[in-house]
Amino acid sequence: MARRPLPPLNALRAFEAFGRRGRMTLAADELCVTHGAVSRQIRQLEDHLGVPLTEGPRNRLVMTEAGLKLAEGLTRAFDILDEAVPRPPEDEPRPTVVSCLPTFAMKWLIPRLPDFLERFPDTPVRVAESNGPFDFRADGVDLAIRMRDPGAPASADAEATPFLETFVGPVVAPELAARVRTAADLAALPRLHTRTYLHSWDQWAKAAGLDLPAPGLVREFDHYFYMIEAAAAGLGAAVVPYAFAERDLAAGRLTAPLGMAAEPTLLCALTPKTGASRGARRFRDWLVEQGRATAPPPFSQQT
Repeated sequence: MARRPLPPLNALRAFEAFGRRGRMTLAADELCVTHGAVSRQIRQLEDHLGVPLTEGPRNRLVMTEAGLKLAEGLTRAFDILDEAVPRPPEDEPRPTVVSCLPTFAMKWLIPRLPDFLERFPDTPVRVAESNGPFDFRADGVDLAIRMRDPGAPASADAEATPFLETFVGPVVAPELAARVRTAADLAALPRLHTRTYLHSWDQWAKAAGLDLPAPGLVREFDHYFYMIEAAAAGLGAAVVPYAFAERDLAAGRLTAPLGMAAEPTLLCALTPKTGASRGARRFRDWLVEQGRATAPPPFSQQT
């Protein structure tokens, strides 16, 4: 068999880490070497290939077209190698880490989770609360659940799979519902807000085609689930996605006196473009099934 004329593997590994992380300091941290060592390995690789792989100032190096092509190919190759490397059997399989919006996890995901665990007993799941940026490798995340607008730019390293449509509307406690027949009645109630989504009322009014007057009293909460509990306690009206209030509406803890309006935002499962784990793929496909089985609110207003 002919010998493979490959460049030095350490140099390939250093260049792949630089390409994936985007900075030599981050690549050096991942490989537990110095910044200078990564720089030397990349220069060695360029000398070996006779092709420039990087360009620009030393403190802001970017990849050439040849460098980008090589880095993408190396990442795919190392992902395949990582999957092929045999590992000793573990007493317990590694859990699939799902990064999820906190309130969505509490109100929609976790109540449905027993179905997944019953169907896939060999795939344990750990739900990690998060609604901000994440890194699949650095944060140990297998799959993330985030809200995405259809026109949002595609992620460089994540594949987005929509699985649930969004319906949004105001909810109140049953004892307040009798006082709400129109948007004007709704405006007379204290208006509940969450600091994580301050524009919910304006966006709902626009989607529903309503012109709401300024609120008389505003009560603000740090988290969605605090605001939902405040609405159930009769402290005012809150605009929430149907997925966040579905079970409370079904149980009669909350009512939606003016219905809910459809929004273009979709809940999406984000998985790595390359090297997604078996657990992540299973969980993504299960989310799609659950989304198809989730009926829209019967009182929704299509916009």
